[in-house]
Amino acid sequence: MTQSVSPPTPRLLVIAPNWIGDAVMAQPLLQLLRQQYPQHAIDVLAPTWVAPVLRAMTEVDTILETPFKHGALQLRERWRFARLLCRRGYDAAYVLPNTLKFALLPWMAGIKKRVGYKGESRYGLINVMHFDDKAQPRPMVTFYAALAFAPSPQAPLNLPRPMLTVSAAQRAAALQKVGLSDENPVICFAPGAEFGSAKRWPASHFATLATLVLASYPQAQVVLLGSPKDASVCDEIVAACPQVHHLAGKTCLDDAVALMSTAVAMVGNDSGLLHIASALNRPALAIYGPTDPDHAPPFSDIAHSFSLRLKCAPCKQRECPLGHHDCMQKLNPDLVWPHLQSIMKAALGGV
Repeated sequence: MTQSVSPPTPRLLVIAPNWIGDAVMAQPLLQLLRQQYPQHAIDVLAPTWVAPVLRAMTEVDTILETPFKHGALQLRERWRFARLLCRRGYDAAYVLPNTLKFALLPWMAGIKKRVGYKGESRYGLINVMHFDDKAQPRPMVTFYAALAFAPSPQAPLNLPRPMLTVSAAQRAAALQKVGLSDENPVICFAPGAEFGSAKRWPASHFATLATLVLASYPQAQVVLLGSPKDASVCDEIVAACPQVHHLAGKTCLDDAVALMSTAVAMVGNDSGLLHIASALNRPALAIYGPTDPDHAPPFSDIAHSFSLRLKCAPCKQRECPLGHHDCMQKLNPDLVWPHLQSIMKAALGGV
């Protein structure tokens, strides 16, 4: 008797953005692709530092970590990697970074359908070409999710929101690993911002807010999260409010994601961690200065965006070009505290 062989699983390739926050904003695209191609497995190609976020996306079948150096063309290495992609037999590739380098990969791999935005010198490499209006760019979720549809000047409506999933076992393990109690509420602060200092709410404002939290809820565990680059900012907060838990640079991103999933609330700058917490559907209080609060807002059920909307904003600069940083300095903690207090009162009761 001849044994039948099952046909290989059809696959789609998504080339993820290089920034954590952008990868979170791209998650609704994966939801739409799962709805449109229920029989396909979705593989995601991404940098190593983005992989922990992808592990919290249930739509992802396989994570392929990019072996390339940042900014380098590395044509020989890309050709070699494209051969590996070719053997996986993708029906289509969705190229989310706007660079030439990443558009080369699915073309080299012979993937017939290659979807993406115009980007830099990508005609021919991208054969399902989308366009965005630079004068009025689409919000991030819409920008990526539109790739699931035919190119159109009209933005798609009624899109799903970003969604990440963490198991109860992962949450418990993360709390135990950093010595936090599972009986006392966790409040997460994300005081850093990879983009630059202009996006950072002053450390003194975070310290003041932490002091207000602990005065009303002494049992609360205020946790500072971030990368090793954020450690010095968190040191300033600890100096002003020693009761906080400084975990910046002391946890891997997988554990940080799990910790955020336990939070009563997240307070953060416009950063990857803030958007992760939002995608975990944790109450999010987002602080915006030089960036547009309407471009990448939090999407959780309870979400507040704070921006003074000064005439000089959004400047989108890494450092304040005027030298005063008023967009953040003048955004007083007293503007944020009533909203955070309301969230905590609803969750925990008390004052």
